[in-house]
Amino acid sequence: MTSSSLPAADAAVLEQLHGCEQIDLLLPDMNGLLRGKRITRDALEKVYKNGVCLPMSLIATDITGNTVEETGLGYDIGDEDRICRPVPGSLRPIPWQHRPMAQLLLQMEDGKGGLFAANPREVLKRIVARFAERGLTPVVAVELEFYLLDAELTHDGRPQTSVNPSTGERNTNTQVYYMQDLNDYQPFTDAVADACAAQQIPADTAVAEYAPGQFEINLKHRADAVAACDDALLLRRVIKATAEDQGMIASFMAKPFVDQAGSGTHIHVSVLDKKGKNIFACTPETPSETLRHAVSGLQRASRDCMLMFAPHANSYRRFVLNAFVPLNDAWGFNNRTVAMRIPHSDPENIRIEHRIAGADANPYLVTAAVLAGILQGLEDKGDPGAPITGNAYEQTEHRELYWRDTIRDFQASDFVARHFGESFRHIYGQQKLKELRSFSREVTTLEYAWYLRQV
Repeated sequence: MTSSSLPAADAAVLEQLHGCEQIDLLLPDMNGLLRGKRITRDALEKVYKNGVCLPMSLIATDITGNTVEETGLGYDIGDEDRICRPVPGSLRPIPWQHRPMAQLLLQMEDGKGGLFAANPREVLKRIVARFAERGLTPVVAVELEFYLLDAELTHDGRPQTSVNPSTGERNTNTQVYYMQDLNDYQPFTDAVADACAAQQIPADTAVAEYAPGQFEINLKHRADAVAACDDALLLRRVIKATAEDQGMIASFMAKPFVDQAGSGTHIHVSVLDKKGKNIFACTPETPSETLRHAVSGLQRASRDCMLMFAPHANSYRRFVLNAFVPLNDAWGFNNRTVAMRIPHSDPENIRIEHRIAGADANPYLVTAAVLAGILQGLEDKGDPGAPITGNAYEQTEHRELYWRDTIRDFQASDFVARHFGESFRHIYGQQKLKELRSFSREVTTLEYAWYLRQV
């Protein structure tokens, strides 16, 4: 086939994919799940020319894959299709498949000549554009924590820590940043590194985290926040596919084990002015006013945006004491007990590490919420209070979070409507409310244990 309709970068990738027969078309939904179609290679040029039709309701399907009628995107509009077109430059090989294949990101149109405004990727693009209007460029890096689990669940469907591929024994010990764990899982980390190289995903660091079989893979910073989140979403696909190929499950569930650490998504952000200078540049002894204002904005936004940081029922299990999870809106330099950490750095590279979100959150929405908070703070010029030194858990009031409350706060938020649009607020809020109602109808094992014979 010819590649006359393809952007130059995608045509070059296609030319190198000898024997490629199929392409996965990927549309990220509001939960960060990848939906779409698989097409043959000879249909690809038609997709570039004319797009491909997908139901509009796919953007807001719930975590189980069902249409959320309350969003207004299902029966109310006849479950209409919308044209989805390729994101230029996103064609990549899929190295873990046993036959040559590729993948391509899609973006959904609104049927009126524009892109669907409630799509999380578009939400983030609008926030980034508001920075550009002010002559500013956010620089973003994403860190993802996850568990490698045994592919075989227990008899009652619970996860098990993975079997160490080197020792043949199940992981039970916690050895944070332990190099032997990386050595033992080197076939996995090597395969992830190879896949990232093939897909141009800029992953640069892997560490063993604070639980058996828990790891973190970091991405290099980008002066393109949308691309940074593309990287994060596609890295999750690489990690999950590589784990499956090696007989494991990779889970980004926020809290898979009651007695072990949860998994988070940490967003690192600095902001450059027109001259390329970091507007946060400062020292811990004399924090810059722009840094203080940005942190203040993040503090004010955290309640309204918590549903984007903690989107699922399980997300709230992660917020427990003394687990390096923020239970406050505090900030501080080189301090992992606060929500907004300023990592150790030379003055020119000062950045904010936002530590609230779980690994189960959508990277586009987390980053959009973080950037919106920073933007609001720069406009309002608020005061975040003094940075915390020492244990923030002992110096601040602990925040108790409940899913129902964060849904209510989100749906009533003027901040969300102003920064992300009323359509997005409605659709995402209704999606989460539907998931809450479905979750609340289930009778749990714990209820049987507590009540079946006792009452």
